[in-house]
Amino acid sequence: MMTSKSRMIWTFAVTSTALFMASLDNLVVTTALPSIREHLHAGLEGLQWTVNAYTLTFAVLLLTGATLGERFGRRRLFTAGLAVFTAGSAAAALAPGIGWLVAARAVQGVGAAVLIPLTLTLLSAAVPPERRGLVLGAWGAVGGLAVAVGPLVGGAIVDGASWQWIFWVNVPIGIAILPFARTKLTESKGTATRLDWPGLVLASLGLFGIVLGVVRGNAHGWTSPTVLPPMVIGAVLVAAFVAWELRGARKPMLPMRLFRSRGFTMTNTASLLMYFGMFGSIFLLAQFLQVVQHYSPLEAGLRTLPWTGMPMLVAPIAGALSDRIGGRPLLASGLLLQAIGLGWLALLVSPTVPYLDLVPAFAVSGAGMSLFFAPVANVVLSSVRRTEEGIASGANNAIRELGGVFGIAVLGAVFSARGGYASAASFVAGLTPALWAGAAGVAVAAVAAVAIPAALGRSSEAVVKGALEEAEERVAEPDLVG
Repeated sequence: MMTSKSRMIWTFAVTSTALFMASLDNLVVTTALPSIREHLHAGLEGLQWTVNAYTLTFAVLLLTGATLGERFGRRRLFTAGLAVFTAGSAAAALAPGIGWLVAARAVQGVGAAVLIPLTLTLLSAAVPPERRGLVLGAWGAVGGLAVAVGPLVGGAIVDGASWQWIFWVNVPIGIAILPFARTKLTESKGTATRLDWPGLVLASLGLFGIVLGVVRGNAHGWTSPTVLPPMVIGAVLVAAFVAWELRGARKPMLPMRLFRSRGFTMTNTASLLMYFGMFGSIFLLAQFLQVVQHYSPLEAGLRTLPWTGMPMLVAPIAGALSDRIGGRPLLASGLLLQAIGLGWLALLVSPTVPYLDLVPAFAVSGAGMSLFFAPVANVVLSSVRRTEEGIASGANNAIRELGGVFGIAVLGAVFSARGGYASAASFVAGLTPALWAGAAGVAVAAVAAVAIPAALGRSSEAVVKGALEEAEERVAEPDLVG
C-alpha cells in the first residue's frame, strides 16, 4: 500500500505529465500554422479553426468532463480521456486535408476536456491543505511550461521532421502513462448524480454559433446569412443556457450560485480576458516571426521564449509566495504587466523591426503571464467549498479556454479587417490593431483582479475553509448538494 507521500508524488507525476501533454496542444500548433497553411492550402479561417476546434470543444465539454468524473470515478474518466486524446492526436497526424485536421483537433478537445480538470481534482485530493499552495503552484508551473515550450517544440518538430509530428509526439507519451494512471491513482467520486444534457446542448450550440459568426465575419460580411443568423441564434442559446442553469436544471453543469462568490466571479473574469489577449496575440505573433521576419519554425519558436519561457523561472516562486500574501496582488500585477507588454509590442511591430527590440516587451509579457499562472488555481479553489472544487475547477478551465477561443476569433477578425497575408506591410497593418485589442482585454482583466478578496490563496485560508465546511455539513447538509 502506498504512503500518503508516495501517493502524492505519483499523482503529481501522472497528472502533471498528462496536463503538460494536453496543454501543449494549445500552442504547439502555432509555429506550425504557416506550414499547415502551405501544405493543406488553408486560409485564415481554416487556421483559426485548427486552433479553435480544439479549444472550443475543450471549453464546452470541460464541465461535462468534470461531472462525469464526479459521477463515474475520477481515475476511470481520467484514463478514458487520456485514451481519447491520444487517439485524436494520431488522427490529426494522418490528416490529408484541413477538414480532417479540424475534426481530429475536435476529438483531441473531447479527450482534453475530460483529462485536464481531473488532473487538478485528483491532485488536490492527494495533497494536504498546508501544502496546497506549493504543489498547486508547481502544477500551474507545469501548465505554464507547456505554454512556454509549445511554440519552441512545434518549431523544432516542424523543422526537424514535419508538422504532422507535432501530433505524433503525443501518441507514445499517452500510451506510456496509461498503465500508471490505472495503477497509481486513487479512485474517488464526488456528489454528482446526473448529467445536465439540456445545458450541454444549449452551451455547445450557442458558443459554436457565436464563434462561427466571428470567424467568418470579415470574409463573408457581417450581415450575410452565414454570419449574422448564427451569431444571433448563438447569443439566444447562451441566454437560454443561463436561464436553464438558474431555474430549470436539477443538477446544473455550471451552478450559478458559484458566481455569488466575488472571488470566484472576479477570478474567472480575469481568466477569460487574460486568455483572450494572450492566445489571440500569440496566434498572430508566431506567424509574424515567420511570414514577415522570415524565420524558420524553430527560429521563431526560440524567439518567443523571452515571453513564453518566463513561467519556468517565475511561476514556482509566485506559487509559494501566494501562500503568504494571497493571490490578488500577484494576479493584478501579472495582468498589468501582460497588458503593458502587448501594448509595447503594438508600438514596436513593423516589417523591419529588429528582433532584439522586441525582447524587452516579450519579457514583460512573460513575467506577467508567470505571475498569473501560478496562483490562479489556488485562488479559484479557495473561493468555493471543498465539495464544489471539482465543478469550480472545470468552470475555471472552461472559461479561460473560451477566452482563448474568442481571443483568436476576435483578434483574427481585427487582423483580417485591417490587413492580411498579401505582404509584410499588410500583415503588420492587421497585427498592430489586433495587439491593441488584446492589450485592452488584459487591462480590463487587471481591474477585475483588484476586486478579488485579499485573503484568497493563502495557506491558512484553506485550513480555515475546511473547518468551516465540516461545520456547515453537519448543520446544513441539504445546502451542499442542491
